[in-house]
Amino acid sequence: MSDTSIIRTAESERISHIDYFNIAISVDCVIFGYEEKELKVLLIKSDLKEFSGLWSLLGDLVRPQEDLDAASYRILKERTGLDNVYLEQVHTFGALNRHPSGRVISVAYYSLVDISHHQLRLTHNELHWHKLSDLNELAFDHQLILNKCLERIREQVTEKPLVFNLLPEKFSLRQLQELYQAILDVKLDRRNFRKKIMLKDWLTDLNEMEPDVPHRPGKLYKVKKILKPRI
Repeated sequence: MSDTSIIRTAESERISHIDYFNIAISVDCVIFGYEEKELKVLLIKSDLKEFSGLWSLLGDLVRPQEDLDAASYRILKERTGLDNVYLEQVHTFGALNRHPSGRVISVAYYSLVDISHHQLRLTHNELHWHKLSDLNELAFDHQLILNKCLERIREQVTEKPLVFNLLPEKFSLRQLQELYQAILDVKLDRRNFRKKIMLKDWLTDLNEMEPDVPHRPGKLYKVKKILKPRI
């Protein structure tokens, strides 16, 4: 009995499913920062007429010869000048009408950066840090993407030492608690918070006190080097 199965080639597959191979892929970078006890996100003015006047996340189409991770770092570098920043892939967004130019599937990445130690390079579009509490409407489905990345961070911060990228090298437990409160958007009990943080064994006591503060000086700590993600 002869084998009647059909062996397809990549070219015949492409030709017979040409519409399937005409879907664009994009990357959106959600860059969170922390300043003045507020969690912020880096946004840029949309350059599409359909979203005139609206802010958007940092994103772009993935080039034909480019993989996803490379695209995320390229976009970040081109738009902001930021280099060697840790990015983590979060979720894929593929609603049919999310982009006015056609079918675009977007992969979202997030990062946490210390605003005071990252100098932004402005492009032809405005580029600014925005308080999460001040945001109204974003271009595309970027509010949905932002919310998903914020949800991921809130799931991770109590189990992983992520937040230290948002703090100076030396910090007090007061500063650390204020940061957690900004991310989680809740008021934390001081005693319980400190107890839980110390149980995680993430910190090194520097045997130093806060200098020149208007309140009672607190002890200074730093995160153990082996725990801090690269930024």
